[in-house]
Amino acid sequence: MKKITNESLFELKSVTQPKVAGDNIFYIETSINKEENRYDGRICSVNMATKKITEWGTNDYENHSMDISPDKKTLSFISSKSDNEKPQIFIMSIAGGRAEQVTTEEEGVSSYSWRSDSQEMYYQIAKKNKKDDEEDKKEAKKLPEPSIITKTMYKLDGQGVMPTDLTYYYKRINLQSKEVTELYQSDKGFSVGYVAKDESYLIITKEVDSEKNWTFGRGEVYLIDLQTKEMTLLTKSLPHGSFFFAKMSPDEDTLLLIGNEFEYDFVSQNKLYTYNMKTQELVCFTKDLDIEIGDLIVADFQQNMTGAQIEWLNSQEFYFPATVEGKIVLYVGNVNGTITKAIDKKWHLTGTELINQTRLAITYSTPSKPSELAIYDLVTQDYVVLYNPNSEFEKEHTIVEPVNFHFKGYDNWDIEAWYLPPVDGSDKHPAVLNIHGGPQVCYGHSFFHEMQMLAAKGYGVMMMNPRGGNSYGQEFVASILGDYGNHDFDDLMIGVDEFLKRFPSIDEEHVYVTGGSYGGFMTNWVVGHTDRFKAAVTQRSISNWISFYGTSDVGAFFVEYQLQHDLSDFNDLWRMSPLAYASNATTPLLLLHGQSDLRCPLEQAEQFYTAMKKNNVDTKLITFPQSTHGLSRIGLPNLRIKRLEAITDWFSAHK
Repeated sequence: MKKITNESLFELKSVTQPKVAGDNIFYIETSINKEENRYDGRICSVNMATKKITEWGTNDYENHSMDISPDKKTLSFISSKSDNEKPQIFIMSIAGGRAEQVTTEEEGVSSYSWRSDSQEMYYQIAKKNKKDDEEDKKEAKKLPEPSIITKTMYKLDGQGVMPTDLTYYYKRINLQSKEVTELYQSDKGFSVGYVAKDESYLIITKEVDSEKNWTFGRGEVYLIDLQTKEMTLLTKSLPHGSFFFAKMSPDEDTLLLIGNEFEYDFVSQNKLYTYNMKTQELVCFTKDLDIEIGDLIVADFQQNMTGAQIEWLNSQEFYFPATVEGKIVLYVGNVNGTITKAIDKKWHLTGTELINQTRLAITYSTPSKPSELAIYDLVTQDYVVLYNPNSEFEKEHTIVEPVNFHFKGYDNWDIEAWYLPPVDGSDKHPAVLNIHGGPQVCYGHSFFHEMQMLAAKGYGVMMMNPRGGNSYGQEFVASILGDYGNHDFDDLMIGVDEFLKRFPSIDEEHVYVTGGSYGGFMTNWVVGHTDRFKAAVTQRSISNWISFYGTSDVGAFFVEYQLQHDLSDFNDLWRMSPLAYASNATTPLLLLHGQSDLRCPLEQAEQFYTAMKKNNVDTKLITFPQSTHGLSRIGLPNLRIKRLEAITDWFSAHK
């Protein structure tokens, strides 16, 4: 049997976004194109009876946002014909034929949806405001111009400095005549969740103005009368909450929203709410469930993932997903208030689509199963796999099944953990503690290429969800607010002791540590507070909360809400900064950081690198061009490989 390597990334494929039409399930299969150094999204369908695979789309790699028309006759998707062209909507007849381009918007299309009659589509664009003649002349000369910044939120990781001269439009296009009608426009960004069947109103989500409210990421849901353009705030009964559109019932009587009352700021658990369109009553539907609505599992493999969907069965019942103890659980709710579980397996559900009242099309992953498409029977709880894009890879390669267990952390709290033993099974082997980011996310029952690669190279891999992570209830996730580096650190160190006790073949003299984002913060914290690790690799890390406050795209809001201090609390922020303890460090440290990371800016790594050098610690800094905060998951493929090589090279050099 072969072992998984760094290069296995180019062999593995993921399947996501299942959509049902007749006897076929459509999906997007994503692979990595090594020669072109890009991700390819291939639209395919599988026949539920024969399992025959058919390929669709434009044969271009940027195919995404796939959907099926309400009459189930037409496939739609967004595609770019080349790197230099803007994304446009394309359609194809499911009966056969070539792809037809629907839109020709100069700025490209950001999102779209079908009208219920299947004859028209809605879509959204953002357009730069027209410049006057003098500005046009300056642009023609291509002279450099200064950037004038007046807003607190002026940049975003992955986008850079955000433009301020945009107008946002929502339009309708007739597929036969190609006639375009503008339905709504605004100088503020918005996302459309629903258009009334009679086109009398829109339901939109708008982000709360961060300048006026000193907040980030809070949403409000509005109804816009398309005749009068009057806006009605649907979430006004909870003015301090944060809400986003989820799904409208078929009879247009009940609107589902995802949101919270912001009682724990950024880490407030997202609940499911119902809004009665007649009585205008907003009610928390899952108030008695200590669960997080949506998907907060972190891994490095799945691409083009929309996740398990909220979907109405009829005007009374609906499905909704939640992250529970490292897995995605699918629930069925009734407007009368009852809730039951529909799917509860140690799976990472990555996509769902209703086939009929008793069957679902699903895509999912497990720690040893990269990605599969299946039909799930809601009555019998059985499932049939229709397509596994990695079947041959799995036959030829050794994939480690992690050992899943719980242990008692600080204050006797239950902590969930996973251990991947090395493929070679040696009596005494090194091990790596890998700390997840967030921190309000979680490791879970999902395939993780990096962990499998480390196991194949002879390392045991220690993964756990210390306090502060998600999927274990509101108290668990909120427990480190204002207390970073305290009992979360205790959980990790108690966890390492537990791993050594449960798996005595681990060589405790050769235990390593790594992590990214919050995991990078914690790796920096670890090397300043213990010398038990042979070497460390810190990635896209945080070292100084004081400078992070003013340089990260979300720094000011994150620090105030998560650490519960602002710049007037200089001593408290410094006390929670790893840089304050760098003089204690002796552990050899490699720092990896994206040059275009705006979430955890490069200066965070540079400060810690300099401090370690000052302390004569064996230290190296590697930076990655054209790389944002998501390098390890969605970065340029060749740089993802370079990153993995750097990690294992550093550990190998410090045996």
